Amino acid sequence: MPLADDRPRTLVLRDPRPGDMGWVVEQHGTLYWREFGWNREFEALVAEIAAGMIRTHDPAWERGWIAELNGERVGAVFVVRKSEAEAQLRLLILTPTARGLGLGGRLTDECIAFARARGYQKLVLWTNANLLAARAIYAARGFKLIASEPHHSFGHDLVGEQWGLTL
Repeated sequence: MPLADDRPRTLVLRDPRPGDMGWVVEQHGTLYWREFGWNREFEALVAEIAAGMIRTHDPAWERGWIAELNGERVGAVFVVRKSEAEAQLRLLILTPTARGLGLGGRLTDECIAFARARGYQKLVLWTNANLLAARAIYAARGFKLIASEPHHSFGHDLVGEQWGLTL
């Protein structure tokens, strides 16, 4: 994948390191505020999710990926255990410079492969109806919309969605 000036791109998916979860929180807070006008409630929710994942991380059943492009963080995603049979995809994020490269799909594919390899029967996620690019990634990989519910969060009227993929 050449850059605009034809330099090659080096893409690496790696395990999270100290400092990465802070970056994930910051990216969610900044991007969702700029792109959707979501307030600090959303950043707080992401920070709570990230803190919980750090505190309870079980490497036998859970995994995260940080995507780096030419040495810069540009994306992340995580799989966490909900139950013996069910895992949850969490906090998929891509910076604007990483969009359109197929990286969101690749990160989602890593989650699916990991969940299958661990023997989970189902991979679920929660998103909002206005996140069209993310929804397209999930639908293209066979996730099905399970339920939707209107809610007022992050300063807006939204429609939350639960999606699932039978593995």
